[in-house]
Parts: sequence; structure tokens; C-alpha cells
Amino acid sequence: MKLASVIGTVLGVGYIRPAPGTWGSLVALPWAWALHVIGGFPLLVLAIVVGFFKGWWATATMTQDQDNHDPSEIVVDELIGQWIAILPLSYAAWSMEISILAMWPGWIAAFALFRLFDITKLGPVGWADRMDTPLGVMLDDVIAGVLAALGVLALAALYHGVL
Repeated sequence: MKLASVIGTVLGVGYIRPAPGTWGSLVALPWAWALHVIGGFPLLVLAIVVGFFKGWWATATMTQDQDNHDPSEIVVDELIGQWIAILPLSYAAWSMEISILAMWPGWIAAFALFRLFDITKLGPVGWADRMDTPLGVMLDDVIAGVLAALGVLALAALYHGVL
């Protein structure tokens, strides 16, 4: 249970109040930057895949025999979702060999859009959340991250005159 708690709460970040989900999303940003700097887009993708499965296991372990399928201290789902929202920035920086920090407006958009979709539970995010399972806990943030990433792409296209 101890390892599950370390993973699920992202080293205890999930115990920070108020708004532990927002704290989980915030801590994801410097970690995404570090992963990108160390190994570029491929390492960030690998971290998302590995983190998803570790988060699913940690969530299942932490909520076993409990009525609450999604306790607020579990924030590994926010970490993964926020990393997904950052993927368009990582790919662009990696493929064009530019600093990912040069796209700082995209970081702000990725954070704001991810929190918007995660909090409001619009459309498929709400569907996943209503699964009431450890998989649903992870999936709602994965979907929120994908929607945020699409929003980042749309905003970048608008800014750069593509749309």
C-alpha cells in the first residue's frame, strides 16, 4: 500500500490543500519539461504510457474495499492528463529542435484547458468519470488531456494563421 500511495499521491502532492488536483497538474509541468529535456518527445510519451499503468495500479490499490472510487489525494491521473496536454508542445519543440520553453503561451493554454476539462467533466470526460472504477479515474484525465491537447493545437493554428 505504501508504494501505491507514493505513486497515487505523486510523492504526497495529493495531500496539499486546497485543490489537490490543481497542485497535481502544476507539479506535472516541471516534470514534463525535465522529461522533454532529457529525452524529447519519445521519453514524454513513454513516461505517459508507463505512468498510466502505474497510476491505474496505484488507484486500484488505494481504493480497494472503499466506497470512494476517486479520493481527492489521488492526483497521478492529473499528472498523466497534464502531460498529454503538453504533448503538442513537446512534439513541436523536439521535431523543430527549439526550446520547449519558447512556447510558453502553449504551456499556459495546456494547463488552463486541462483544468477546464478536468473540472467541468464535459462530454466524454464525464462518461469516464462515471465509470466509478480505477480505470475511469485514469481515463477521465486522459480524455481531458487529449481535449486540452487538441485545444492547444487549435490555438496554435489560430495564432500562426493556419486557421
